[in-house]
Amino acid sequence: MANDYDIGIAGGGMAGLCLSLLAADAGYSVVLFEKEKYPFHKVCGEYISYESYDFLILLGLPLADMNLPEIKNLQVSDVNGRLYDFKLDPGGFGISRYTIDNMLYQLALKAGVTVFTEEKVTDISFNQNNHIIQSNKREVTAKIVAGTYGKRSNLDVKWKRSFVERKPDKLNNYIGVKYHVRTGFEKDHIALHNFKNGYCGISAIEDDKYCLCYLTTAKNLSASANSIQKMQEQVLYKNPGLKKLFTEAEFLYDAPLTISQISFDKKKQIENHILMLGDAAGMITPLCGNGMSMAIHASKLAFAEMNDFLKGRISRFEMETNYTSAWKKQFALRLATGRMVQRCMGNNSTSVVLKLLHGLPFLGRNLIRATHGKPF
Repeated sequence: MANDYDIGIAGGGMAGLCLSLLAADAGYSVVLFEKEKYPFHKVCGEYISYESYDFLILLGLPLADMNLPEIKNLQVSDVNGRLYDFKLDPGGFGISRYTIDNMLYQLALKAGVTVFTEEKVTDISFNQNNHIIQSNKREVTAKIVAGTYGKRSNLDVKWKRSFVERKPDKLNNYIGVKYHVRTGFEKDHIALHNFKNGYCGISAIEDDKYCLCYLTTAKNLSASANSIQKMQEQVLYKNPGLKKLFTEAEFLYDAPLTISQISFDKKKQIENHILMLGDAAGMITPLCGNGMSMAIHASKLAFAEMNDFLKGRISRFEMETNYTSAWKKQFALRLATGRMVQRCMGNNSTSVVLKLLHGLPFLGRNLIRATHGKPF
C-alpha cells in the first residue's frame, strides 16, 4: 500500500526533521506530519551549543557558509538588574527556527521524505505490530512512530500523559513569549535576565537580528489582566536591564509569539510504543539552554535503535528499552540540573545563587558543563 511506511514522525521540528533525514538516507520510507506550513516561527531560545555542529554539517546544513553569530559568553542578571558574567564553554551559535527548520525541511524533501504540512495528527494507535497514524486529512500505517511534536500537544491530553494531569506548581503552567528584535547587544553574548517568577533571554541570530524570549508563570499574566504588554511593564520592567532592552529595541514582529501550559515535569520517553524525542520526551529549562541540541542528539539516539529493529537485530521491546536507557544517560542530568536551577531563579534568592557562582568560578563552570554535552 502507498500509505505504508517504515517510520512515521508526528511533528516537523528539529528532532523530527533530523530523524527523517537519518532514516531516509539509510533507505527507509519515511512520512512526517507537521501542523504548520514552512517556514514558520516557533517559541524557542534559538541558541544551539557546538556539540551539535558537526552532526548538522553531516546532515547537509551549510552552517560554515552562513556567517552565524558565535556565542561564547553568558551574562545573567538578578531580579534587581545586577549583572554577573560567565564564560560559556564550549559555547554555541545562533540561528532562528524559521531558518534552520526550513532548511532541514528542504533537505528532507530532497532525500525523499514524504512530508504532509498543515496536517495535525489527531491520534496514533498500535495494532498487530504496526502503528496507525490519523491526521485531519488522512490515515497511514508505519512500523515505528516517533513523537516529535514539541512541548505540548492534543496527543498528550488524549493519552493522559502524567505531566498533563499534574496540578500547577513550580515546574509547570508556564507561558513562553518570543520576539525577534534589533538591538545593540553584543553578538558573542547570551544574556538571561531574571524578574519576578520568570526570566528573559536574548541572543543573536542570523541577519543582525536577535531572539528575545521569556518564560513566566500563567499567574503573572492573569495578574496583569491577561495583557502581555501590561505584564511586561508591571513585572519585567522592574529589572532595569529588561526595561532598557524592551524600550530601546526595534521589535520586528507585529505581535509576539506565545505558548501556554509549558511543563518541565518529568516525561516518559515511550508512550504507547511511540518513541518520544525533543520536548515531547522532556524539557530542559530555557535558563540552561540547549533544548535544540538535545532534540538534535535524540534523533541520532532514536535512529540507532530504530535501525537495529528494522534490520531484525533487536525486538521492539529492546528498541524501546535501549532508547529509554540511552536517552536518560545523555539527558537525565541536564534535566535535573535545569529543574534545580529553575527553583532558584526568578525570586529573591537569585542574587545569592549568582553571587556564589560568580565568586566560585569552578561552580559556574561545572553548572554550565552539566547543561552541555560532548560532540556526537
